[in-house]
Amino acid sequence: MKVSDILRVKGTVLYSVTPSQPLSDAVDIMSGKDIGSLVVIESGDLVGMLTFREVILAIVKNGGSVGGTTVRAAMDDHPMTCTSETDLDEVRRMMLDRHARYMPVMDKRMLMGVISLYDVAKAVVDSQNFENKMLKAYIRDWPSEESAEHKAS
Repeated sequence: MKVSDILRVKGTVLYSVTPSQPLSDAVDIMSGKDIGSLVVIESGDLVGMLTFREVILAIVKNGGSVGGTTVRAAMDDHPMTCTSETDLDEVRRMMLDRHARYMPVMDKRMLMGVISLYDVAKAVVDSQNFENKMLKAYIRDWPSEESAEHKAS
């Protein structure tokens, strides 16, 4: 399974902010949309990711409030990315190694979407459920030894 399979099911709705926006705007968007990440776009290019992890770190650093902090001051300016063709097993390994919950999907310099660890886990579970269903159907249709011997005679 590839990342493109997740994006096909998930869709390509993206929420973004600019680096110069106040962090408070980003927090309002994340809260209002019930999302855990925003892509940070400047001049049409991905320049960073802002997740609840960066927001919490910024709040702690600022004594418990976002204050006048900008998105640029809080964002991860070197987010780990993948492509639509990246294998899901590789994405899982990458996300686990970096403790990343969100990963932008890029096609050269074009942002194709963002996948989450939840999206990856759901795809794996759905795939395993389908495989289990197929195996159970196969086993249920397995001929008994008696009928196999009877057909051979």
